Amino acid sequence: MVKFLKPNKAVIVLQGRFAGRKAVVVRAFDDSTRYRAYGHCLVAGIAKYPKKVIRKDSAKKTAKESRVKAFLKLVNFSHIMPTRYTLDVDLKDVVTLDSLQSRDKKVAACKETNT
Repeated sequence: MVKFLKPNKAVIVLQGRFAGRKAVVVRAFDDSTRYRAYGHCLVAGIAKYPKKVIRKDSAKKTAKESRVKAFLKLVNFSHIMPTRYTLDVDLKDVVTLDSLQSRDKKVAACKETNT
């Protein structure tokens, strides 16, 4: 089978809390691991999209609603739909498997992903 879920590939999450959200493949695990007996990948995506800017809103409110929130997740291959797009971002340094081990590391990695 051809490997098409390579790093930096844009995907759409189909199942779970972030269903319908856009994400980027950071690392793909084609073979099963000790903890997951199926092919899966580490994705970083957009949990909260920026809202539409309205002219009557204050600058403070516009700045708050323009923020983007990221998420990190290990997802089954069958729960994501790949797109034809790839991104030119390098998230391997920021997002690793170690960043999913504790809550503090995960929050820090999500904040770093936002930038």
